[in-house]
Amino acid sequence: MSGTVVDALSWWARTKPDQVAIDFDGDELCYRELNNWANGVAGRLRDVGVAAGDRVAIVGSNSLEWCAAALGAAKLGAILAPFNQRMVARELAVLVGNCDPKVVLCDESTCERVQELRTMESGFTVQYLETDVRPLRHGDHPQAAPGLPDVGAPTAIVYTSGSTSTPKGVVFTHAMIAGVMHEWHLIEGILPDTPRQLMVLPLFGAPGYIWGVCRNVIHGGTLFLQPRFDAPKALDILTSKQITALIGPPIIFEQIAAEPGFADAEISSISTAHVGGARVPVGLLRAWHAKGVALRQIYGQTEIGGSATAMPREEALNHPEKCGWGGIFTKIRVVDENDRDVPAGVEGQILLRGPGMTPGYWRNEDATRVALRNGWLHTGDIGVLDAQGYLTFVDRHKDMIISGGINIAPMEIEMVLQEMPAVEEVAVISVADPKFGETPAALVYAGAALSTADIVAWCNQRLADYKVPRYVVVLDEPLPRLASGKIAKRELRDSYAGIPDTYSKVR
Repeated sequence: MSGTVVDALSWWARTKPDQVAIDFDGDELCYRELNNWANGVAGRLRDVGVAAGDRVAIVGSNSLEWCAAALGAAKLGAILAPFNQRMVARELAVLVGNCDPKVVLCDESTCERVQELRTMESGFTVQYLETDVRPLRHGDHPQAAPGLPDVGAPTAIVYTSGSTSTPKGVVFTHAMIAGVMHEWHLIEGILPDTPRQLMVLPLFGAPGYIWGVCRNVIHGGTLFLQPRFDAPKALDILTSKQITALIGPPIIFEQIAAEPGFADAEISSISTAHVGGARVPVGLLRAWHAKGVALRQIYGQTEIGGSATAMPREEALNHPEKCGWGGIFTKIRVVDENDRDVPAGVEGQILLRGPGMTPGYWRNEDATRVALRNGWLHTGDIGVLDAQGYLTFVDRHKDMIISGGINIAPMEIEMVLQEMPAVEEVAVISVADPKFGETPAALVYAGAALSTADIVAWCNQRLADYKVPRYVVVLDEPLPRLASGKIAKRELRDSYAGIPDTYSKVR
């Protein structure tokens, strides 16, 4: 595939300028206005020294300004680096140190942390979404003309913790984004002027930016963007705006289905309802199926463009445990430890290849070599292919926690807790949670008196709130270890699987 997201933006601004591109909580922005605003942002970024190939970071809540800034950076040929707006300054400093942005754009909710960040990493200019970007919505701005980009060049770096403590920046090229959206267009049969997608996830991740902003701009659809997830509001938009697409973790679909008005809601316009990040309960599939919506479990990683498989609509309810069989161009293998294909029904590592496969991690050659070998993405996840080629996801490699669809690396929490003077040993495990699917629990062995309140307070100062453990168990003896000297995490998971039934949440 050749071309870029901003090529599509310019095309739709010329051919259907008055169609709504983004509806942010009722504030509508048509394609002509979005294209003009992005041109204005591109000019502003150029004035502060940004050139093609430079990184532009955004750390802020969902907003029209966020979208305009992202597309403005793309207009210049800069590389967008969206940061999680819930991260504390210390966490943001790790990302800044990795991608070395020329500019960091922030909003009112994050400006204090970004200013604190400047005391740690001072090599960037700060721009404000409210005062530097918002005024550019009005007025006429010349078309940004950075020249024809190499479609194989990076256009975004999306950070994912993976299964380690250090975030890795997944590189997205122009060709990756165009290719994966072309493939899904063929699979889903997207009609003119669609999708009409409801986006309730934060924009900083691949679901938000790639599958929200980029997907809708490429297809010339309308993105109904919300500041945050609110189940009653989401149900109202699904019905009143004839939404055709909704993606997210199971918790989103569960909370919408729990709304009193769900039983009588007319939502059969939804043709694409993809659920990922956790196993989908059969009861949830049935609840949406009764409303004429085929809720379909997907499997993927950011490194493959976000989504690699989806169950066919007609099979989703009959095989709730399966994730589909890939795409027209996306291929799946399940292999043993020597990368040899295993027979159907046998567990092995999931390998993927397709148009959405990343060329690697930003400035992390070691991680790239591990993940990308012999033309395949080695996911590290365990799965099974049946005789028909359907994939069943079995487990994540190592100890990744997925809470409400967000990846949490236990090692990152462990490293923070190990910095406490009284802590001798710590292990963070996943335990079941009725709201988020999974949540972190910290098992701490301390050499001196230590309260759970002290531990939570320590984490609150050093971690985003969703990473702070909801359960803390202070032990009076060392943690069990394997013969190799490593902490026996599987034993701990088995021994403490009932934490939610025997301990109270600490937050």
